[in-house]
Amino acid sequence: MSREETIAAQIRRRCAELGFLRTRFCAVEEGLDIGHYDAFLAQGRQAGMGWMVRGRDPRQDPGLLLPGARAAVVLGVDYAWPRPPDPGGLTGMVARYAWGRDYHNLVGKRLRRLARILREDQPELGLYWGVDSRPILERAWAERAGLGYIGKNCCIILPGQGSFLFLAVFFVDVELPADPPLADAARHCGSCRRCLDLCPTEAFIDAHQLDARRCISYLTIEHRGPIPEELRPGMGRWVFGCDLCQEVCPHNHNPPLSPELDLSPRPGQAWLELDRLLLEEDEVVERCFEGSPLRRPGAIGLKRNAAIVLGNIGDPAAERCLQHARSHADPVVSEAASWALERLSR
Repeated sequence: MSREETIAAQIRRRCAELGFLRTRFCAVEEGLDIGHYDAFLAQGRQAGMGWMVRGRDPRQDPGLLLPGARAAVVLGVDYAWPRPPDPGGLTGMVARYAWGRDYHNLVGKRLRRLARILREDQPELGLYWGVDSRPILERAWAERAGLGYIGKNCCIILPGQGSFLFLAVFFVDVELPADPPLADAARHCGSCRRCLDLCPTEAFIDAHQLDARRCISYLTIEHRGPIPEELRPGMGRWVFGCDLCQEVCPHNHNPPLSPELDLSPRPGQAWLELDRLLLEEDEVVERCFEGSPLRRPGAIGLKRNAAIVLGNIGDPAAERCLQHARSHADPVVSEAASWALERLSR
């Protein structure tokens, strides 16, 4: 075998040994056509995510991340687990990806180990890796490598297997045998518009066009400050993230079960007890979700979200915890609690 074929075989073997069961290769020499991304930024649809603007150029040209980059290795990690039964009462829903261990830690740790092993196998190999925290358009590389296709909901979709998977990418400075992209990717969505039409906050402008300023996932996780009042009712019971545009996708009818036990639902993390969340001290909330994606919004964001969801639920039993939250030192929490109490009074 050639050196490139030898390295490709080593990479596939090492990835499988570390639990990366979906591994694909593609060339990176020509970079990416990011016209859609530029249009997204030009219209301000990235909302408060300024890092998307700052990282625009390396997202288009991997050579800015790894000089001499020749190939991308795209990895997929399935995270789907069945949602635990709805406990009802004063509880809020959490997006599936946040039920277990923080994937940045789980996948990132494996990538660091993988990089170390590959450098031991090939000391001269240059590489650069990332998992959702570096300027890499993972979905675009996944589509080019044939791991899936980008659906109308902007998620990478594996036909017949769904979209509940984490993506990681690493670039190498050696050419690898490229895997073919999916043939005629557009036909896999066809005329279906379920994801676009179901969004309760109308975050989709059209197919493949998401406005983060209206997206429940953005609003409940990344957004700082008050959530616009006109969007609050659309949040329903989503206290962290949202899976609606994935759950209605026909390709997610029966997604493969994740082999990762660390991603299985931790007790009390698929459905959050909202009254308890509002009554606990901020420091306690932060400690409770250590090692979980649920720490991302911080205690302030989670309490803001919890108050809004309780306003949507409309159960008078929430009055006590909302009265407590109304006296919170942070105006974002107190305002959300006041809004929810007004909803209850109706």
